[in-house]
Amino acid sequence: MPSAPGHSVTPPAQRLARAVTEVFAPAVLAAIVPLVIAVHSAPTFAGGVGWGLLAMLFCSLVPYGVIWLGVRRGHLTDHHIGRREQRRRPLAYGLTSVLVGLAVLVLLGAPRPLVAMVVVMLAVLLVVTAINLVWKLSAHAAVSAASATVLVVVFGWVLLPALAPVVALVGWSRVRLRDHTTGQVVAGTVAGVLVAVPTFLALA
Repeated sequence: MPSAPGHSVTPPAQRLARAVTEVFAPAVLAAIVPLVIAVHSAPTFAGGVGWGLLAMLFCSLVPYGVIWLGVRRGHLTDHHIGRREQRRRPLAYGLTSVLVGLAVLVLLGAPRPLVAMVVVMLAVLLVVTAINLVWKLSAHAAVSAASATVLVVVFGWVLLPALAPVVALVGWSRVRLRDHTTGQVVAGTVAGVLVAVPTFLALA
């Protein structure tokens, strides 16, 4: 059936790109991946869930809450912070939240792999924040690449064929939506991997 006059139909590729961008957003990965690592590394399932939820609070819920509040108040254009000049303050708040969460986890004796994962998140945020002062690096690409890298390190190379296409799909979605150039996505992916590997291996 043809579309009504004055109404454009969103192409399927555009809808897929939007869905991928939302499903694999940094806030989502920052919630799920630490939970997975916590459950895997804790002596009991219940304990792992508890540690994971604590990490989720500081690594995802608080930073995303700051962004959501900024959008509601009109300080940010959207929850992905598409404009580079708007990123500095939310990223600084995110860094502070993750740093506080890391301190809490260490003081309470969280499993080492979970602490290492949170340090990876902190390091990725630091790199993204620093680069975004002068250039619009893709945070989606950096976080997805870092998350996939840690999961491969923890669970083995068997996950690589499944996770590598996901990272590539995330990068494609950012370019398809014209939120980033290919160069910004590639740079984010490389940064995520280069930060995640030595950081996690050194601490886990």
